[in-house]
Amino acid sequence: MSNMDEHRIPIISQKALLALLYEVSASPKPGLVDRFNQGAHKDMDFFTFMASSASLVYYFNSCAAEGMKYAGQSSEELFQALRGIGIEAEKAMFEATGGVNTHKGLIFSLGIICAAASCCMKENEVQNVDTDTLCAKISLMTKGLCLRELASMNKAEGFTYGEKLYNKYGFKGIRGEVESGFSTVRSCALPVLKELKAMGKYHMNDIYVQTLLHLVAVNEDTNIAARHDKETLKYVQQYASRVLEAGGMLSARGAQLVFEMDRDFIERNISPGGSADLLAVSIMFDLLSEITTIYQ
Repeated sequence: MSNMDEHRIPIISQKALLALLYEVSASPKPGLVDRFNQGAHKDMDFFTFMASSASLVYYFNSCAAEGMKYAGQSSEELFQALRGIGIEAEKAMFEATGGVNTHKGLIFSLGIICAAASCCMKENEVQNVDTDTLCAKISLMTKGLCLRELASMNKAEGFTYGEKLYNKYGFKGIRGEVESGFSTVRSCALPVLKELKAMGKYHMNDIYVQTLLHLVAVNEDTNIAARHDKETLKYVQQYASRVLEAGGMLSARGAQLVFEMDRDFIERNISPGGSADLLAVSIMFDLLSEITTIYQ
């Protein structure tokens, strides 16, 4: 492994850790854990997320290192190689949080992104990787995932939440999002995030919350559907759309509505956790696209 490769790995893993920290720090996030409150959660808070994030540092490093190893080789084999590392990461997370699931979805998503990013950088000998190239690699890595794990299920019991929701509503959840190369993130969230950043007039906190609102308005959030039902999901999407029409975090009235939305979701026990995960993914893509120097 060259010096350049050795420097790429910690830089990629650092971006993944930052994505976790920025996501949980953005406040207020309706129904979600943030700096202001626990959202619609009794078993976790901001500090639980800090502990969980810290426990995943070596995991992201391992995923990026694995991506380097598989440069020029089978993308699907790279994905398979990540599974064992991911299981160990889940154990580390549960140990750090006392058994609370804070980041299981992001262990899956960000681990794949770390591996795909390092693999693309190595294959193309570039210092950063554009989102389209990265997502094309992720689609190749996870090709057939939904068919294998959802559509072809033949078990009669022991279903996961994701499997139950696919059976009930046809929602593909994070598997579908990853296999599509994060289509919701690329079409809905990332353009908003980048446009607001380019304007240079809004605080990053408000940009991240605004991006989340755009995700909540369109995402088939399996966290909401699992806790509640399809009708509640529609209520949440329409609520987010109304808040965005009022300006969201970019106007005084809209920001007031975001706080009201937070109180409403907490009261109704609504947590758009799937959308929060996609916010972290959006942040990760943005951070990766901005890498400018890797020391030789």
